[in-house]
Formats: sequence, C-alpha cells, structure tokens
Amino acid sequence: MPLILEVCVDSTESALAAVKAGADRLELCSNLGLGGGTTPSLGLLKSIRKVAPIVPIMIMIRPRTGDFVYTEAEFDVMIEDIRYFRENDVQGVVFGVLTPEGDVDVARTQRLVSEALPLQVCFHRAFDMTPWHQLSQIDGLTRILTSGQGTTATSANSLDVLKDLLDLAKYQDTRIEILPGSGINSFTVGALCQALLPHGLHEVHMSGGHWTDGASIWRRDGMGMGVGGASEWGVWRTNTSAIRAVKDAIDSFKV
Repeated sequence: MPLILEVCVDSTESALAAVKAGADRLELCSNLGLGGGTTPSLGLLKSIRKVAPIVPIMIMIRPRTGDFVYTEAEFDVMIEDIRYFRENDVQGVVFGVLTPEGDVDVARTQRLVSEALPLQVCFHRAFDMTPWHQLSQIDGLTRILTSGQGTTATSANSLDVLKDLLDLAKYQDTRIEILPGSGINSFTVGALCQALLPHGLHEVHMSGGHWTDGASIWRRDGMGMGVGGASEWGVWRTNTSAIRAVKDAIDSFKV
C-alpha cells in the first residue's frame, strides 16, 4: 500500500491544485496562512465538492487563531460546527483543546469526539504543546497530527519522538494513526519516510502553500487588507509542484 498524503488547503483553487497533484486527503481550513487555519465555511466545502467530489475531507474545527484554551462560548461554537459538518459529507474533523496549564482538556476533548462520531477525529498540533500520554484517556480518536513536539517533524529530536509514538500505537494496539506534519517537503520527506516506515508510518501531512500576489492593481499607500509585509495584498495558495514532488517521493516507498 502506498503512503497517504494529506494536504491542508483553504480555498477551492488550492483544493483543486492539491488533488490534481496527487493528494489523497484534504484538511480543509480557512485562514491557513494567518496562524495555522480556522473553521471553514460550508460554502467553501460545497464549492470544493463540485470540483473534487470523491477526495476525503477533514474539517478544521477552530473558532479563532491564537491559543487552544477556549471560552464556553467558543466551545459551544465548536460543538455546533461539528454538528453542522457531520451532516455534510465529510470524512472527519480536526481539533485540539488544552487547559490553561498546557494539558489536554480531556473532558472537553471527549465531548467533541462524542459529538463527531461516527466521523473520524484528528487531534491537531495542539498535541505538540502538551504531555502526549494524556490522549490515551480519550476514546474515539482516529489520528494525531504532530511534529514530534518540535518545530518541524524532520529534526532528529522530532523523529525520535515520532518513532516512540508510532511504536506505542503499534504495540499497544491503540488504533490511533500518527500523522507527521510540519516542515515536510520534497527535500525532507525521503529521510522522514526512511526513519519512520520501520515503525509503522502510514501517512504524512503537508501544506505546500505560499503567498502569491493578489489581483488588486490599485493599492492605496499605507493601507492593506492582509497581514502586513509581503503578504499584505497577497493570497495563500497551494503550490502544485510542491505537492507533486512529495507525492512522487512517497510513492517510491511502500507501507
């Protein structure tokens, strides 16, 4: 079996580019270039379904950028969004909830998992900021997106953590997939696969995105609608060649 490539996207254009380049699954967000992504709209999901009706889609459930400690009002929004998307042809949802002390909020996470079932559930990279053993207390998780608790999944320390996580999932039969992400590109994915395949790697996650110049020709001096700097008037887009290069690389490996 080939390795699965998941690509995170935040537009119809990026979704189509990723699928054409060989993505096996999409993680759908909004605002991907502005702090890691937030919950997308139903309109975006339906637009992508018109151009990519078959590809599995995981929906980011994150009411805002910033930390992963949510107010009661924000948590209620997450529950409602899960209910909304559960009825709209998605494979699953992606979220992460922490306590102010940096632990997994086990009670809230279990509540969200229960709302999402029978969909797949991925705990996202909030995992990398917390003691990872806590997720073993939660029933119903499908996978964990993680950089190995480092800034990228491809550093030596991160690879060691990812090996431990994969071994734990395999030998304890937790049935939770470990999904490495962050820093994965055509230059790093080969070494990552060589290091992790003996430990049970089945899938990898990447963005492959970059800022492109927007279509506005007239731009008022000193003003903008973006995040400042080079991306002030920019649009975040998936790079087809970046996705295809990683897909070609991982297809040379077998699970």
